[in-house]
Amino acid sequence: MTKSLLLSALLSTVALTGLASVAHADDYKNWMDKERFQIRGRMIAVLANGDGEVNGTSLKTGVDDAYVPEVDLTYFFTKNISAELIAATAKHTVSADAAKVGDTWILPPTLTVQYHFTPDNQFSPYVGAGLNYSWFYGEDSASPFTKMGVDGGLGYAVQAGFDYWINKNWGVNLDVKYIDLNVDVSVNNGALHAYDVDLNPVIVGAGVSYRF
Repeated sequence: MTKSLLLSALLSTVALTGLASVAHADDYKNWMDKERFQIRGRMIAVLANGDGEVNGTSLKTGVDDAYVPEVDLTYFFTKNISAELIAATAKHTVSADAAKVGDTWILPPTLTVQYHFTPDNQFSPYVGAGLNYSWFYGEDSASPFTKMGVDGGLGYAVQAGFDYWINKNWGVNLDVKYIDLNVDVSVNNGALHAYDVDLNPVIVGAGVSYRF
């Protein structure tokens, strides 16, 4: 009797394990058959902070907001985990109190690793974290300032957003990022410096997603 019970239990365990293995294999195959790449086109609002002080003066710095298009590419390593790289460029005006210091262009590639909570659902939210490095180019000082320069900077980035899938390949996207970023601004051949200007932009974007 005992041997029969043990044999029945063993056979049941083997059967359940086999079914679980088949289910896992099917799930893995289904995921491997899914689209691994995703591309988005968004319109983004770059809402910069820009708080800082010009050394040797009482002037407070500021940076205006920018509204530009953005493209990003996402690759799924697993069903839930992906990496996203964004590409965009924006023009900002730097000010010291009411005085315009000048304009500069920023190129801020940002790489984040994301976790997608419900990737198989029509509503698919995600969170992410990563790094940003911002290059500044095309600086143009405003009179009476001369030779404006902005040093690039490295900062961390966090994000949250969602895709809402209209069909298998097309969807809409909403995304919010925060980038912790400090830079140095100098004018007048370096005679005036605004050290540690806290850009710390919040980037809000909405657009279209396509997966393939």
